[in-house]
Amino acid sequence: MRAPRSAFGILVAALAAAMAGCALNPPPSATDLQRHALPNTVVPTAWKAGGAAAAPVADRWLASFGDPGLSALVGEALVYNADLQVAAARVEQAAGYVKVADGALLPSVGVVAMGGGKSGGSGGLDGIWLNASLELDVWGRLRYGQAAAEEQSAAVAADYAYARQSLAATVAKGWFLAIEAGLQRAIAQDAVRAAEALLRLAQDRLRIGNGNEQAVAEARVNVGTARDRLRQIELAREQALRALELLVGRYPVAEIAVAARLAPLPPPAPVGMPSQLLERRPDVIAAERRVAAAFDRVGEAKAALLPRISLTAGGSSVSSDLIVLTDTNNPIWSLGGNLIAPLYQGGVLRAQVEIRSAEEKQAIADYARIGQRAFGEVENALAAENALREREAILAATVRDSERALELVQIQYRVGSADLRAVEQNQLALYSARISLLRVQTERLAQRVNLHLALGGGFDLPAIEPIAAQ
Repeated sequence: MRAPRSAFGILVAALAAAMAGCALNPPPSATDLQRHALPNTVVPTAWKAGGAAAAPVADRWLASFGDPGLSALVGEALVYNADLQVAAARVEQAAGYVKVADGALLPSVGVVAMGGGKSGGSGGLDGIWLNASLELDVWGRLRYGQAAAEEQSAAVAADYAYARQSLAATVAKGWFLAIEAGLQRAIAQDAVRAAEALLRLAQDRLRIGNGNEQAVAEARVNVGTARDRLRQIELAREQALRALELLVGRYPVAEIAVAARLAPLPPPAPVGMPSQLLERRPDVIAAERRVAAAFDRVGEAKAALLPRISLTAGGSSVSSDLIVLTDTNNPIWSLGGNLIAPLYQGGVLRAQVEIRSAEEKQAIADYARIGQRAFGEVENALAAENALREREAILAATVRDSERALELVQIQYRVGSADLRAVEQNQLALYSARISLLRVQTERLAQRVNLHLALGGGFDLPAIEPIAAQ
């Protein structure tokens, strides 16, 4: 057997030479990208809506609500939510594409074996052929493709992180809405009982001669209206519970257990500085990585205009018992090279450069859109929290005043100085004020969740065991 001057050693040396070839142009830095994508956005040193601590953004925001039931439900959703599983599968797919791109930089090796006898189709030849080839990435086409796959994989991973945060926020807001619906049902039940008591009182007054049939009819209308309102609220509560069950992967039977009361609003959340937001939010990071991937694809398309150089190596060993071979030296080794230069392809390659350049512009514009949305979401959440805090104080005072007004008009009705309609109007005003106050209290919790999501803070809790699906 003739020992070759290792053909595979030559391939390895060629690979090293190719990797030391034309250097890749780096994608734009985060600072350059922000300057280019957001030329008309002047980022202030502090949030304009105000009302929050300027300390660095804190993680574990879910624990700040102090509600173990909510934390356990979020843990269950992270395990069983179908949309999140789709996002996780996309992460695995993107990692697979990175492996494919990595493999393009390595030699490809194949083997063909043949054997046969007197009646075989090979004419009595027995042999094995080993072939290897390697494209020398002189212009960086393959390396640009590899970099684009890695950037795309990083973008998908950031998308997954943002999907987890969004799911946690959606579960938290759904949890608060379900609790609110239960509390609204209790208020509506109080309204029904009060309306029924007024109806009995109107009937008693009619029986002893101090009332009239019109008052009784109006009282019956009030009872019917209160019962209808209760039924609507019960339906809203069932739908809120079903929405929660779907989020955590359960069958929607409206039987999930929620807390009896809303969690107290945590202290003001630290919000950091606006200039740090784009470096922290996962969806902004994903958009930034897509810009980098688009940049690399432009480089890949431009490198495809240049010649491709490949090295090939092969070895074979052939024998036969039926025929006499001219050259009986085995094995036989060969080493060669190929150069393929695109001369004319109808403008396809240049069109690819134009397409990739347009995709890069689109990615930059999308980064700007997501960045501006991020700033807006934080400012809106801060402004809403300030307004809701003031509204809660106003509505709490309104509830107290309504309770006193109802108490006074009920006394007047019993002594005959006020009619039933005045009592009903004050009852309706009281229950409307109580529901409005409850709505604002729930909305304050929801806006705090929106603020954490907008800031990009993490929510992970230590060692939460998800609840098994019922």
